[in-house]
Amino acid sequence: ANQAAQFQGGNAAAAAAANKRFKQEDGATPQQQVPAGAGAAPRPGQVPNFYLNQQQLQMLQYLQQNQGNLNAQQQSLLQQYSHQYRMMQQHQQQLRLQQAQQQQRNQQQPPATFQPGYPPQQQQQQPPQQMVPGSGNFSAISSSNQADLDQELQALLSSKDDTATFAETLLKQFGSDDLDIKDIKPLDQQPPQQNGTTADSTSTANRAEGDKSPTIKAEATSSTSSNSSSAKRHLLAKHDIKLEPVIKIEKLTETAVKPGFSIEMSAKELLQAVKKSDLKDIPAVASTVMADAPPPAPPECPPQRLTREQLQPPTPSVFLENKKHAYSPQLQEFCLKHPIAVVRQLGAALKLDLGLFSTKTLVEANPDHSIEVRTQVHQSSDENWDQSMKSKVWACISHRSHTTIAKYAQYQASSFSDKIKEERDKLAGIVSTNSDSDSKDSITNSGSGAGSGNGRRKKGCKSSNKMLRFGTNVDLSDERKWKTQLTELQKLPPFARVVSAANMLSHVGHMILGMNTVQLYMKVPGSRTPGHQENNNFCSININIGPGDCEWFATPDSYWGGIQALCEKNNINYLHGSWWPALEDLYAENIPVYRFTQRPGDLVWVNAGCVHWVQAIGWCNNIAWNVGPLTARQYQLAVERYEWNKLESYKSIVPMVHLSWNLARNIKVSDRKLFELVKTCLMNTMKHCMQILEYVKSKGIEVRFHGRGKNEASHYCGQCEVEVFNILFIREQEKRHVVHCMGCARKQAPTLQGFVCLEEYKMAELMQIYDAFALHIPPPLPPPSQSPQQQQPSTTSSGAPAVAVAASSSAVTISSSSSSSTPPASTPMQVS
Repeated sequence: ANQAAQFQGGNAAAAAAANKRFKQEDGATPQQQVPAGAGAAPRPGQVPNFYLNQQQLQMLQYLQQNQGNLNAQQQSLLQQYSHQYRMMQQHQQQLRLQQAQQQQRNQQQPPATFQPGYPPQQQQQQPPQQMVPGSGNFSAISSSNQADLDQELQALLSSKDDTATFAETLLKQFGSDDLDIKDIKPLDQQPPQQNGTTADSTSTANRAEGDKSPTIKAEATSSTSSNSSSAKRHLLAKHDIKLEPVIKIEKLTETAVKPGFSIEMSAKELLQAVKKSDLKDIPAVASTVMADAPPPAPPECPPQRLTREQLQPPTPSVFLENKKHAYSPQLQEFCLKHPIAVVRQLGAALKLDLGLFSTKTLVEANPDHSIEVRTQVHQSSDENWDQSMKSKVWACISHRSHTTIAKYAQYQASSFSDKIKEERDKLAGIVSTNSDSDSKDSITNSGSGAGSGNGRRKKGCKSSNKMLRFGTNVDLSDERKWKTQLTELQKLPPFARVVSAANMLSHVGHMILGMNTVQLYMKVPGSRTPGHQENNNFCSININIGPGDCEWFATPDSYWGGIQALCEKNNINYLHGSWWPALEDLYAENIPVYRFTQRPGDLVWVNAGCVHWVQAIGWCNNIAWNVGPLTARQYQLAVERYEWNKLESYKSIVPMVHLSWNLARNIKVSDRKLFELVKTCLMNTMKHCMQILEYVKSKGIEVRFHGRGKNEASHYCGQCEVEVFNILFIREQEKRHVVHCMGCARKQAPTLQGFVCLEEYKMAELMQIYDAFALHIPPPLPPPSQSPQQQQPSTTSSGAPAVAVAASSSAVTISSSSSSSTPPASTPMQVS
């Protein structure tokens, strides 16, 4: 029992769940996951459970470097790994002590043979003191505070001449019976000992003169120094005991993918390299980015200090007059080069029938259609108060429920009627005690009679106690129910359409509600869409149906790291939480904010990664969906967020791996950067599939071909919610067949017993797609004289449109030339 206490078990599944690095497993605390002295001694050749593998050591270093930005879950993981790291150090020192004691007993006897790193059976009679985490003897061995641990780990990582990684060395040490012990210089060739410790001359005097074995220095730990001799260093012969090898640590920033894998290799070469690789180091989840890419993390804000005017930049705007201008390529270019843009009067220019999306038409079409309702506090758009209405906060109160279109339409209409009655009462001199004057319009109109600023704020706070209901996420994906509405949206230019060959999300192959399908929002004044970035940083289209306006706030994507830090400062999770930024906090952190009004018929283009939040000024409906331009920037931001979501235990509803393989099937890419990004994702995921298949076969598990149905949705792990591509591990849970990723499957059953392994694509098919996906070199364009229409695609017989740029307002007006004559050929079209 005493010997069993030496090998304190950790979480046996810690290594297998590396893809869920910031999520506590089984709801246990770090102390529960590393039991102290409760487990039995491991069998010879087995690595103790509390030993950290290379991935966990990398994560420990990463967490220590970012201690100031960790959430509660990440801090808990840091404590767990730090605790296991101390136990690992303790275990190493304890083994050296036991070996030294065993050598003393066996000096007059033939040497005993035992497993390296584990004590012989004789030591059970006189075990060393138990090392219980938190006790005095434990803290005497290892560092007692985080700063010491940081210094120890940093020193461990700084070794330049390492030849093997820590995890590989440990596996070799505990997995073999015979160890090649690195020869160490004899005592007379070693440097002088420190701390006044002297060698034990007795052990060397008892050696035979012909013994040429070098002496090895074993050091006792301070926890066993109750016997005076145990604090001394002992000289032991190499043949007497088998010591563990000198452990050398490589830098933890070494790439996870070993050299030899690159996008220049063919699929067959990748397969051959995989078969030669070690199957013990298969990652739980494949990465979609470069092997040498740093761990995903929120970026630092740009260092340039902004003036007050720069903190409130004008919003890029385009005014359209007709369909020709809406279809001009300059409009798409304008939208793609700004964080956010407003296309004014798009509905009128394209003659869109916005009435098809009005509340009246929706009720007539499908009155019983289910919608989601958010109950929120009614307050001013530039303020956000807590429930007691005493202090400004970031947390945005919102409760979810469900109703039908018809019932919400009744609420929306009655809310409007109540407001009309209230305005009439004001004109008649009747004061209402339950005034709804906290909407932006009424505050503005009644500001002259509100008195001082404090009086206005108190009035706003008081009226803000009133709750409102926001009808959100009305699904318009069913073509049978909403055919007329969806057909009307085909009038939009191709880059803004829901379905388009140039839209990445059209290549997913199945519906992602609200992303590659249309969603509608039914609003009353004060309805809020809290701050967020779009799922996986895709672009967004939003059209205001009217009749009221909406107020928008937005910040460029380069500042999202600063907003994430402010969320953490306010104890709100950036991804999972609901938050409404305080403008003064953003300005104090040098974060600029676009602020503008969206009127009926206006289209708002939200570029990739832009952080935004919206509040309704009046009664209105909005329609929205996402698009993915085929650009390197869009794809890169998407996969970066895909990887960060894994760390944050947040589900990526866009299956980027599945999407990447469909892009490789369907399109030809001439942009080298985009090609390399997609090809890297293909290489990493196909290599991972190859490794899994080799590993599964080595365990004797049959792989069954499952295939994929038409429009079948992508699969996600039922435990950790990461995307599972191609190789599915199925297990029945509560009479349901649940998909597992490789990591969660091994966590539940290291040998994969009880799991059914399914394959969706034949490996030969993936290899063919991978090899066929090559950089496309387009043919040279014909001379301009041969194709004048290609030179100016928007030019018509009535003349070329002129683009005027208003620098002061960042507005672009696209209008036809007033002259009936054609402008000179030498006058180029100006593009802003």
